[in-house]
Amino acid sequence: MSKIETRLSDLNITLPAAPAPAANYVPYVITGNQLYVSGQISASAEGLVTGRLGETMDVAEGAAAARLCGLALIAQAKAALGDLDRITRVVKLGGFVNSTAEFIDQPKVVNGCSDLMVEVFGDAGRHARSAVATPALPLGVAVEIDAVFEIADA
Repeated sequence: MSKIETRLSDLNITLPAAPAPAANYVPYVITGNQLYVSGQISASAEGLVTGRLGETMDVAEGAAAARLCGLALIAQAKAALGDLDRITRVVKLGGFVNSTAEFIDQPKVVNGCSDLMVEVFGDAGRHARSAVATPALPLGVAVEIDAVFEIADA
């Protein structure tokens, strides 16, 4: 078992299946030593996590939704690479938060994903990031996050 797989097991984290694309795009692209993972939406085994921060969801619920995005990002990386130990750095996360105009805690919401990356990848999980408000997201989901990973050769 790889180092990261062992860490996931120790943390009692089970990755979901890597979600299939919902439109005309690919779930990930590898170019050079970087893996770009398309935006992953907040969804669990029970279905989509929908809602709007500042209206129907609070920060804690939003952070939990962002963590689900992070799990899907890691699942896509595993599908792309086969071995999560090939990830040498989480380079950047781009977070989009379905929120009202008055809601200003988007960074606290996206922390749900950021914290997961550090929990799983240690110091290599520390990354650059954006956390942006949006008035709506596809399918009414609460959060969508994309990622860039630095990878080692196979």
